[in-house]
Amino acid sequence: MLLSRHQVLARRERDPDRLERSAYLLLSRIDTQGPMSIGQLAEAFGLDTSTVNRQTAALLRCGLAERVADPDGGMARKLRITAEGGRRLAADREVNQSCLARVVAHWSPEEVRELEDVLVRLNRSAEALEGRYWPRTEDTEDDPRSACHPPVPQEPATPAPTP
Repeated sequence: MLLSRHQVLARRERDPDRLERSAYLLLSRIDTQGPMSIGQLAEAFGLDTSTVNRQTAALLRCGLAERVADPDGGMARKLRITAEGGRRLAADREVNQSCLARVVAHWSPEEVRELEDVLVRLNRSAEALEGRYWPRTEDTEDDPRSACHPPVPQEPATPAPTP
């Protein structure tokens, strides 16, 4: 949470044109998973559809997303990231990565790898508890649908009591 707080503060103070947090999250999810309905987004984030409707309306007004027919032929219209939305998302990601790189600039490569491993484990454990998995590009290479429901991590085996 501290890291998130620092990024949010840096974002608003240094560049007011940066994406709002909700816009960044919604665009990231749509960018990774592909076009999604408001209902799908609400379910993915565990939010009420009215909340997501307000947030997506802001994306539409700013030209960061657009409504499209369901690519799978469904009835609901879906939201797709626009070229401008993709450009702004990529710019924000680049800034976030460079800020984080500055934070760990004096760390050893081993310490950076350890942080990466622990953050992945933390995210996957939180997702498993919530039952909501964030799709990842590395998970979608073979089957895009598998990213939404990866296997639930198994609890470590407890050693048998010694007599």
